[in-house]
Amino acid sequence: MQADRTKVIRMLKTARGQLDGLIKMVEDDRYCIDISNQILATTAILRSVNRQIIHAHLGSCVADAFEHGDADKKIEEIMSLMDKLMK
Repeated sequence: MQADRTKVIRMLKTARGQLDGLIKMVEDDRYCIDISNQILATTAILRSVNRQIIHAHLGSCVADAFEHGDADKKIEEIMSLMDKLMK
């Protein structure tokens, strides 16, 4: 993985902490909108991490594949990922 590992790990640990907090909020029967806002915040972190990883992949793995004539496989991977993101 070519993304900044330290930053990615920190953000994923933050998201994990937020998920733990969400579980506690549900267990404590907290207000629905508060829970939903926390879900949105956690989702935003995960989207940001995913974006960083995809950008790094495009800038390194995909670029290398184009230089070495293996672009077709990488293009198919990205297209498959885009299909999943668009659902």
